[in-house]
Amino acid sequence: MVRNGHAPIVTLPYRAGVGVPPGVEVLDFPGLLARAFGHGVDPYSLRRPGFHVLIALRSGTLRCSLDFADHVLGPGDWLWVRPGQVQRYDSPLDAAEGRIVLFLPGFLDRATAERAGADLGVWRPASVPTDAERGSLRRLLDLLEHEYTAWDGRDGHVEVLRHLLAALVVRLADIHGADGEPVAGGEAFLRFQSAVERDFTRSHRVEDYAAGLGYSVRTLTRASRAGAGVGAKGYIDDRVLLEAKRLLVHTDLPAGVIGLRLGFPEATVFTKFFRRHTGRTPTAFRLSSGS
Repeated sequence: MVRNGHAPIVTLPYRAGVGVPPGVEVLDFPGLLARAFGHGVDPYSLRRPGFHVLIALRSGTLRCSLDFADHVLGPGDWLWVRPGQVQRYDSPLDAAEGRIVLFLPGFLDRATAERAGADLGVWRPASVPTDAERGSLRRLLDLLEHEYTAWDGRDGHVEVLRHLLAALVVRLADIHGADGEPVAGGEAFLRFQSAVERDFTRSHRVEDYAAGLGYSVRTLTRASRAGAGVGAKGYIDDRVLLEAKRLLVHTDLPAGVIGLRLGFPEATVFTKFFRRHTGRTPTAFRLSSGS
């Protein structure tokens, strides 16, 4: 629950539709609304999905919020919501036209997921492709939707869908600048990102990640600066801070409890960390956010 009229975050598990391929679905906006209402879910609630959501707008305007960033999507724009991110639709879905692609973590093969940055649970801005890029994405999405609609239950058909989705997300990542070329920071940065996403509530020390991954602290710091523009410690702190803000704004958990959840031994240590990075105490940040 949250205070002062703010809606709670809905933790949204994946519920497969009837007679659809395992692990992936392609819906239009009316289909998404019908699915939400059918499961008793408010489609305009704050939600934290346990699956990937690709939003592709074709006409009209769609307003969305994603991890403290507001987006206004126009025709041809895309937004990728990763599992664990906090997202909400802020304008009527029936006033725009587009497609939603839902897919489970693990549906893509590992190499594709790494290349496209699919496993990173941090905010990324919306993609605004050029006209030529929009055409490429539209053709890939149309192919995926066609094969999805023609689903016949065969195992080979699942692989067709998997490969089409892989082509779509890699192309989207290329356009976005995520991984179209060899990743700045290389394999060390990719492995560090994945480790932080998995363990940031347990360890905030670069030394622990370096030991676990078999790199030196210096190597991880260089890789992080190349890949994210910030050192390894800064990258870890940014991830912890994002989760702290999510919990402060979208729940009524006491700041001390949030600190413990995020791996801080005491409330005072969490408060010092938060103030150092934001200039405010956790309580002051919560109040300023209207929560």
